[in-house]
Amino acid sequence: MKPRFLLLFLISIMALSSRLPAASDGLAAAYAVADATTGHILEGRQLDKKLPIASLTKIATAMVVLDWAEKGRRDLTSSIVIPPSATRVGGANPVQFQPGDQVTMRDLLYAALLQSDNVAATALADHVGRSLTASRHNEGTPPVHLFVAQMNALARKLGMRNTRFLNPHGLDHQEHPYSTARDLVLLSSYAMQRSAFRFYVSQSERRIQRFLPTGETTEYRLVNTNELLGTRSIDGVKTGRTSRAGDCLVISAAREPESIAHADGSHTITPRRLVVVVLNARDRFGYASRLLTQGWRLYDDWAARGRPTEGKGE
Repeated sequence: MKPRFLLLFLISIMALSSRLPAASDGLAAAYAVADATTGHILEGRQLDKKLPIASLTKIATAMVVLDWAEKGRRDLTSSIVIPPSATRVGGANPVQFQPGDQVTMRDLLYAALLQSDNVAATALADHVGRSLTASRHNEGTPPVHLFVAQMNALARKLGMRNTRFLNPHGLDHQEHPYSTARDLVLLSSYAMQRSAFRFYVSQSERRIQRFLPTGETTEYRLVNTNELLGTRSIDGVKTGRTSRAGDCLVISAAREPESIAHADGSHTITPRRLVVVVLNARDRFGYASRLLTQGWRLYDDWAARGRPTEGKGE
């Protein structure tokens, strides 16, 4: 092969190797990389494919709880009782909550977000749903159903057009909830705008307490299941896994805001945060990490072009 053609061949190989692997290569069923401030998709594949999302559902669960608490000025350090119905949902219950245990809503949020505890998510939904029953005269409607209706109302508010929540935990062996990579960008961006939510999901570990009906107190050390947390400025968001959904992950990372000085002495401050969503991924942590690296390159190019907001991705 002549030197000139050899050089061109090597350049083309390098260009191909620098591109992101496509979701069709079997690395993920769908993915999205987006600017969290505007929701603009920088890169994506199968963005609107409806898929089960497992415990990524709990992002919406937490936001309904936080919005409810903020609106009603409710104290999340107050304790609620774990109802028997919450312990019957199945799936993850790493804390081993039992009926009659008293736990603060704050600790239940930690359990749901850091270690995907299904009992914690259901207990929160039951408690908030009972409040909605009392305030809206919805007697006869199960409290968790009312709570899930609020999750779907939040989805509509955010423009999540291809999402249907059916429970607060994300289990899908009996029910078949779904969402999309694009919709999860909207939900995660909304959640990460809230300092309270950011604080919860940024914790690598947390000790929580439950007060048993016997009067005893036990402590449990939660460990965040997001293996990328704390690396490369990643400060959230959530993992998810079921046999139907496969391994799912949302991560978020921020850089220092961009400050642009103007001739009149004023400054424009632009936040810089990316959200990466991977659904049904073969290696969710490795794949999301590579997507984040590529995402910042795409972001810098997009910002240099004035942040145009035309659509991107498939």
